Amino acid sequence: MKRILKIKYLSLLYVAMQLMSYGCIQPKAQVAAKKPLIVFVTGDHEYSGEATLPLVAAELEKKYGFRTRVLKAFPDHNSEENIPGLEVLKEADVAVFFLRWRRLPADQVQYIEDYLKTGKPLVGFRTTTHAFKYPTGHPLEKWNAFAELAFNAPPGWGGKAKHTHYGHASSTDVTIIPAVAMDPILTGVGNNFHCRSWLYQVLPDYPSNSFKALLKGHSVNPDNPAAYDNPVAWTGINSYGAKFFFTTLGHPEDFDQEPFQHLVINALHWAAGKPIPKKWAGKMAINVPYRK
Repeated sequence: MKRILKIKYLSLLYVAMQLMSYGCIQPKAQVAAKKPLIVFVTGDHEYSGEATLPLVAAELEKKYGFRTRVLKAFPDHNSEENIPGLEVLKEADVAVFFLRWRRLPADQVQYIEDYLKTGKPLVGFRTTTHAFKYPTGHPLEKWNAFAELAFNAPPGWGGKAKHTHYGHASSTDVTIIPAVAMDPILTGVGNNFHCRSWLYQVLPDYPSNSFKALLKGHSVNPDNPAAYDNPVAWTGINSYGAKFFFTTLGHPEDFDQEPFQHLVINALHWAAGKPIPKKWAGKMAINVPYRK
């Protein structure tokens, strides 16, 4: 009898310990599950997006409660036909693109297309206006217009949209568009700041469809005397029904500007459906070279 009672006691003790263990583990799992996963897809030849965005990703993890994954062109930024790991987009809550003239294989593009079809949020930077460059007649040629499909931006460089910029010797004065000054994404950005990025010309036809322009740029020392102001950041709803944030800024020196850092951190929170941080965690040290 005593042996039976002892066995029952040990069994109950084991169950209690298991429940206590589960109680300790479960909250941690729940907390992890609540953290949005942001996947950064990089490969741009020129602007070192695969070096600036990992620093942003690290800040998001350490100070803002996100999970992140950074994907890079392999074996280096000049590799136009391979970005390993795109299958993680299946798990992403937000996808961020900083690409330039890629020619990814069909199986990798499929992961991107599958993400777009989910209608989940996107964020895009600068040369993503010309993310892909497949030759005429290629089965994936339609993806040359990725920016139009995903960000209501020009469908590639030049072409009918005459998408261009105002010269590498120029830079850009950026100002908030007064009518949208209270937009949460602009919290802490300030009314105006200067960026090293030379201004992209996207007007008159883009942004297209549903969009809200947040910031406009004025070219300083343009190589074209007919240069005119253009939007440099906007939000909208894309052709897949997803909300997005896009900016034509993204020179590595821009990423070292605190107003631009505010803009990026705010936009990523907005895209993930999280409140804009009430407390700024402080300026990030981003010292990344431009490649040209």
